[in-house]
Amino acid sequence: MSISMGTEHKETGKDRLVTVTLDPNTITSINPDEVHEWRIAIYDLLEDNSFKPARVSAEGPYALHMSIVGNYILLDVRHPETFQPIAAHYLSLTPFRRLIRDYFRIRDAYYEAIRSAQPFQIETVDMARRGMHNEAAELLRTRLTNKIIIDLNTARRLFTLICAVQPYASRIDEATSQLPSVLFVCSMNSVRSPIAAALARQAFPGRIIARSVGVDGGKADSFVHEVMEEIGIDMSVHTPHILDELVANHFDLVITLSDDAPGAVERKGLEAGAVEHWTVDDPSLVEGSRELVLNAYRDLRDNLRRRVRDRLEPLVSGGSQNN
Repeated sequence: MSISMGTEHKETGKDRLVTVTLDPNTITSINPDEVHEWRIAIYDLLEDNSFKPARVSAEGPYALHMSIVGNYILLDVRHPETFQPIAAHYLSLTPFRRLIRDYFRIRDAYYEAIRSAQPFQIETVDMARRGMHNEAAELLRTRLTNKIIIDLNTARRLFTLICAVQPYASRIDEATSQLPSVLFVCSMNSVRSPIAAALARQAFPGRIIARSVGVDGGKADSFVHEVMEEIGIDMSVHTPHILDELVANHFDLVITLSDDAPGAVERKGLEAGAVEHWTVDDPSLVEGSRELVLNAYRDLRDNLRRRVRDRLEPLVSGGSQNN
C-alpha cells in the first residue's frame, strides 16, 4: 500500500489528527522549557497534518497517544471523543538515532547562526536542517508503511515531536521496576483518578509508578486542565483509559475514588498489596456559575493533594502499603 495520501483524504477533513496526548509515566519533565517544546511540536502537528491508520475501518478524525516503551515509541491511535483504541504501533527508535542526534546538533547550530552569523551562513545551516528533516520524514514514512498513512509534511512534524519528547523519556520497565506502584480508579478516568495520579507523580517524581483508569471510558475535561495548570501540571496530555486496557496486573496499592470502582476492581481480579476506597465528591456534577464549578474542582484537587502525599509517603519511603 502506498504511504502517500491522495487529495481525497484532505478534502474530507476526516483523515487527520485533532488531539495528541503524551503518557505521563514514560515521558516526563519538570523543566518548563522542555514542556514548552513539546507543546509547540504538538501545536505544529495539529495545525496541519494528514493522518490515517492503515487497514482499519474506523473513520477520522483521530487522537494520538504517545508513550515510550524501552527503545520504542508507541503510537496509540484512538477516537478523539471516546478515546476508544483504534490501532497501536511500536516504532523502533534505533533507525532514527543518528537523525535525532543530527536534529539537535543542527538545531543548536541554526539558533546560534541566527544570533551571530552572516545571511549566507544561516542559509547553509538552514539547508542542512531541511535536508535532515526530509531524510527523517522519508524514513518515518517508510517505517510506518502499511501501519499509518501520512504525507511528507506530517512526517516532518511528527519526527520533530519524537525528537522533542524522547530525550526526556523516563524508560521505566514496569514489569521489572522496584518502584512502588499505585493505581487510582474512578468512573470515567476524566476527573478524579487522573488528578490523583498526576498529583502522585508531582509529589514523588521518579519515585513511584502512578497510573489511573476508569470503569468506563470518559472524555477529557477542560476544568481539570485549568485547575491543574494552576499548580504547574499539564493535563492536556492526558488520555482517558479504562480498566480493561490495563496490561499490568499487580499494584502495591489500589485506590478507588467512585462508588462503581470497588466492584469493578474486584471483578478485574487485580493483584494488590492493599485496596482502599476514598469517598470524594465528583465536581463534574456541580451546577452553577463557572467560578462555582471551578472552585469545586479546586477543592477536589487540594483535598486529593493532601491525601495523596500523606498516604503515599510511607509507601515511597519503603514502608508497608497498609495503613
